[in-house]
Amino acid sequence: MPSLQDVTRGRILFGGDYNPEQWPEEVWHDDVRLMKEAGVTTVTLGVFSWAKLEPRPGAREFGWLDRLMDLMHEHGIGVVLATPTSSPPPWLGRLHPETLPRDEDGNVEWWGSRQHFAHSSAAYRRYAAAITEALAARYAHHPALTMWHINNEYCTYDWGDESATAFRRWLRERYGSLDNLNSAWGTAFWGQSYDAWEEILPPRRAHYLKNPTQVLDFKRFTSDALLECYAAERDIVRAHTPHLPVTTNFMPLWQGQDGWKWAAEEDVVSVDLYPDPKDPLGGQYGALVQDLTRSQAGGGPWMLMEQAAGPVNWRGVNHPKPAGLNRLWTWQAVARGADAVCYFQWRQSRQGAEKFHSGMVGHAGDEGRTFQEVKRIGAELRALGPEVAGTRVTAEVAVLHDWESWWAGQQDGRPSSLLDHAEVLRAWHRALWEANLQADFAHPERDLSAYRMVVVPHLYLLTDTAVDRLVAYVRGGGSLVCGFFTGVADGDDRVRPGGTDARLRALLGIRTLHEWWPLDADENVDCGEFTGTLWSEELTAADGAETVAAYRGGELDGLPAVLRHGRARYVSTLLEPDALRGLLVRAATEAGVRPPLPGLPHGVEAVRRGDLLFLLHHGRTEVTVTVPGPHRDLLTGEPVDGTVTLGRHGVAVLREDARPAGSS
Repeated sequence: MPSLQDVTRGRILFGGDYNPEQWPEEVWHDDVRLMKEAGVTTVTLGVFSWAKLEPRPGAREFGWLDRLMDLMHEHGIGVVLATPTSSPPPWLGRLHPETLPRDEDGNVEWWGSRQHFAHSSAAYRRYAAAITEALAARYAHHPALTMWHINNEYCTYDWGDESATAFRRWLRERYGSLDNLNSAWGTAFWGQSYDAWEEILPPRRAHYLKNPTQVLDFKRFTSDALLECYAAERDIVRAHTPHLPVTTNFMPLWQGQDGWKWAAEEDVVSVDLYPDPKDPLGGQYGALVQDLTRSQAGGGPWMLMEQAAGPVNWRGVNHPKPAGLNRLWTWQAVARGADAVCYFQWRQSRQGAEKFHSGMVGHAGDEGRTFQEVKRIGAELRALGPEVAGTRVTAEVAVLHDWESWWAGQQDGRPSSLLDHAEVLRAWHRALWEANLQADFAHPERDLSAYRMVVVPHLYLLTDTAVDRLVAYVRGGGSLVCGFFTGVADGDDRVRPGGTDARLRALLGIRTLHEWWPLDADENVDCGEFTGTLWSEELTAADGAETVAAYRGGELDGLPAVLRHGRARYVSTLLEPDALRGLLVRAATEAGVRPPLPGLPHGVEAVRRGDLLFLLHHGRTEVTVTVPGPHRDLLTGEPVDGTVTLGRHGVAVLREDARPAGSS
């Protein structure tokens, strides 16, 4: 299958979404001039252009796009051509109201924004296929075309009638019979048993708590239904251009799609990433999303489809990026495996809902600070691209993450609504990031034997296969650190006997889990040398298990907070950041895992990609980093002998240099 490397050819792609239909044509030539000045190598065209391409049913107006494709090719800029199906034209909703999604109350979501399509609507799928076919047939052999981008940020839920029909069909395929469905859903509870398939609906508004397995299955179905939409358009463009890769862009750590299943259907895995510039841990959030995206790509290069050159427009307060932060976060993505770095969008819009969302060319124009920084980034990526492109990041730690467990764990009626899967995941990844321990993410059913240490922050739902994988991993010599409220439910969201899977309890050294003791927002527990928040558990240790830390005071006084059983550790509360980092560092050290560069100053991140060492300074004060042996900073060309000085948001890209520092 074609890949990102077929497009990059030893470069780092640089560019962004380009929406020239918002501008008079005379602006297009100025755009191309500035693109060349900024080192842009790729643009994404047509993401929201369905109404312009097909202004009325069956019409085709491609002349403007023909001229743009030719203009890009004339100036050596590759085109990622999008299918425009995330934003249907108003006429489609007017003529076919069944194409409009309905919320769980049955209310219609009307046109006038975007993503206003019912994924299971036969009419929507028919028209989406037709415009995709027309695009693919027309531009399949255009020399500017380098990649296909299907739809945009798939995220639409639909509780309408066509969705209900499709949901029942999906359930028939999954369960085969109503008896199996009733068993899996536990419909004996509250007398919910179904006697005919037609009785089953999406989990629409209910008087009280909904059936949690029905809700879980609806989330599985929605992810699969959207994936069908993607695959249908992908297969159309692939039939015309089997040599070109196809992608669609994920939103960062978003709950609505099973990212593992989706990534397997893409030639190029891409993501949109918008950390908050005011968040002191924005760099850590970016690293988490980048590690996850790289892992979805099987460890190979991936694409940063969208980032912001400055402020976004959708937060309560939208802060611009301080000088240097755009460059820092761009190089962070490259360090963690990206071979394409792009923005939304090229030129900041003057009208519409995103006119205050930044662009590579902002309202200040080409003299503005934003564009000047973009030029610098483009020049650096062009210079270093051949040194970086196609190389890989190697990690010896795996963090387990599963969307189905996330879906199941967020149900109503759980022990604590404060327990948020993504926030716990972020806390554990932060501990690894601050310790400069490079980590991949992995599906819990994957073979984990390639990793020295596996970390499970929190996986409420674990299938039998996943539990068996963990047991086999530790028995095979691997080191495991497992967080609380894990392995509680099976694949049907049925609570395991004993409150946690018996195999997992035996592995972790838990004799009995008596009760879960969730904590209030302002509550913590004393564990001796540290405190815990969010959660605690009343459990007793099995023979042979060591209590590493015990609760002090209160109902749990003297009971284990942290257990160790051979190569496995269990953490029954959310440790404060320093304590969690310390625990993971000790476990990693025992497992033989080392950071790429030890002894880093606070706020400095070190990542090794291929034979290059990236140093990324997330702080605002100058720091000095000790580097063993002679190196050369590829960004400056200067030799490095012993130390590197990094200013605010500073970046260094080092390669070992066999020559003595100071020699030519």
